[in-house]
Amino acid sequence: MSAKLRLGVNIDHVATVRNARGGARPDPVRAALLAIEAGADGITAHLREDRRHIRDADIECLKAEISKPLNFEMAVTDEMLAIATRARPHACCLVPEKREERTTEGGLDVVGQKAALIPAIAKLKAAGCRISLFIEPDEAPIRVSKELGADIVELHTGTWCHAVEAGDAAKAEAEFQRLKAGAAFGASIGLEMHAGHGLDFETAEKLATVPEFVEFNIGHFLIGEAIFVGLPEAVRRMRASMDRGVAQRA
Repeated sequence: MSAKLRLGVNIDHVATVRNARGGARPDPVRAALLAIEAGADGITAHLREDRRHIRDADIECLKAEISKPLNFEMAVTDEMLAIATRARPHACCLVPEKREERTTEGGLDVVGQKAALIPAIAKLKAAGCRISLFIEPDEAPIRVSKELGADIVELHTGTWCHAVEAGDAAKAEAEFQRLKAGAAFGASIGLEMHAGHGLDFETAEKLATVPEFVEFNIGHFLIGEAIFVGLPEAVRRMRASMDRGVAQRA
């Protein structure tokens, strides 16, 4: 198992700021290039049905201009499947999506949606994309993800991060143990283990101590931090936090 823990930077909310005023600035592709220069190992972008942040043209430009892997977050819809099979990103991360939500609220129901996921995954695999499923850190969805042929599962860290932020130590510890157990189980059945949602410097460092994780995808916190210290410095500090966590691995 590699000791290298990759950092994927989600640039959605650079596009959110751009879209608040219209026009072309700030440019999410420029943000992606800066993040890569500062140490990001890949770029994540979520093209939502309502195009609230990333737009179709952003995906095309990212594919054309970045030198690192593009992780394309998408709902399992015919429209997104058509875009993904045409764009052929390095990886497609299938996520739940509700129009009224502010952000993704939990993991994809891979158990309940198994029948619908089978043909979608087949299409994406035929296009040469690695398949990632954004799920809760529980044994049942992890096992079903493997059965579906996923290469990767990204465990939803939002519940843990919210408990940490709220100062609920008991819930935070329970959720951290749930993530640890999920990562261990997923790795034991041959899945590549990623994590994301709500991570900041402190939670990323702690989660990085879990040896099964090979990639974190982090966006909102980094874009917010960039307002104060700049995006390259925010990425460098996140990289350093993750490296400190990796150094503590048993």
